[in-house]
Formats: sequence, C-alpha cells, structure tokens
Amino acid sequence: MLRKVITWAIVVFVVYYLATDPHGAATVLHHAYNGLKSAGHSMTKFVNSL
Repeated sequence: MLRKVITWAIVVFVVYYLATDPHGAATVLHHAYNGLKSAGHSMTKFVNSL
C-alpha cells in the first residue's frame, strides 16, 4: 500500500513539474537525450573495437 502511494506521489509531482515549468522540463529531457546519445556512441566505439 505504501509503495502505491509513493508511486502516485512521484507521478503527481512529475506532472505538476511539467505543467508549471515547461522550460525546465525541456532542459531535463534535452540532457537525458544527450546522455543516451553519448552512451550509444560509447557503446558503438566499444563494439567496433572488438
């Protein structure tokens, strides 16, 4: 029961954050995208070096 409450609280916080600060949300998504792109590039370099 507590886990369900905590999960819903996190979901509500994220939705509130997205609704009240779209610029901040866009910045977070931009950084996440760049991190995934960097990880993919690193994985490609690793596989090619094998």
